[in-house]
Amino acid sequence: MSTSTSDMLGGGATAHPSRSQRLRADGALALITSFWGITFVVVKDALGHGDPFSFLALRFLVGAVVLSALAGRQVLTARNLRSGTMLGTFLFLGFSLQTVGLTTTTPSRSAFITGLCVLLVPLLSLVLYRKAPKFTSLLGVGLAAVGLYFFTQPDVGVGLSSGDVLSLGCAVAYACHILMTERHAPKQGVMGLVAVQLWTVALLSALCLPFVERRVAWHPSFVGAVLVCGVFASALAISVQTWGQARTTAVRAALIYSLESVFAALYSVLLGYETLGPREWLGGALILSGVLMSEVGAAAWVWWRARAPAL
Repeated sequence: MSTSTSDMLGGGATAHPSRSQRLRADGALALITSFWGITFVVVKDALGHGDPFSFLALRFLVGAVVLSALAGRQVLTARNLRSGTMLGTFLFLGFSLQTVGLTTTTPSRSAFITGLCVLLVPLLSLVLYRKAPKFTSLLGVGLAAVGLYFFTQPDVGVGLSSGDVLSLGCAVAYACHILMTERHAPKQGVMGLVAVQLWTVALLSALCLPFVERRVAWHPSFVGAVLVCGVFASALAISVQTWGQARTTAVRAALIYSLESVFAALYSVLLGYETLGPREWLGGALILSGVLMSEVGAAAWVWWRARAPAL
């Protein structure tokens, strides 16, 4: 990704990005999504030595300190403080609702319901901004949603639990974060904006600590996870996410993020934690097909429409 430090620090987003810029942005989002998938295993090991809110507070504190040192006074601009606090609140809601929801629902149902943000993004975009996604993007969203069902294998035959409702709230929060990032990223300095988000998540997580059972053992896997997730999965990855979403659409970004569960599962298989059956492979293929439909289908649609009058 050819992103200079000045581009990341400054506002510098192109109002009407070219196709090559969108492809670079989509590639950058796919790269960080693959990394987020890897961190699932890292976080799972870390939570064996500490409670979720202590981990979140420490992880985002580390990321906030690193980005604040790089962004300098960008952190304190009125726009970054206002937009970053709003985005950080949605980010915190996503993390916390998913974490608490997992206590009363299964991981597969949580993963599937959370992944439904890929459906919520185009719906909210239409309702809030009167912005209709392209047909190929909607087709890709449909394929990805079906793929998520096969991949996560949720037991949908039982009623909704409180954990399912919280997971749905998580999906709404993530969808809002994706939409708002697309709306605000072009107008702000990336690192300053993200630093405020990370400070917001760290502060809100710390405010939750008096109301939860706290448990921290300074085991190497816990400390390592805090540093890796704080610096790379939070500070670096969310900065790249914000940069990328300034140059692509929220719907395309949501589709790419749907690959996170696929990357997480593949990494888990490589480490010998689990195996994938035919249903999971089918689901992963459908999710990938949905992403490719949005990427390749849009170009094919434009090419076909350009040639149609001559046919």
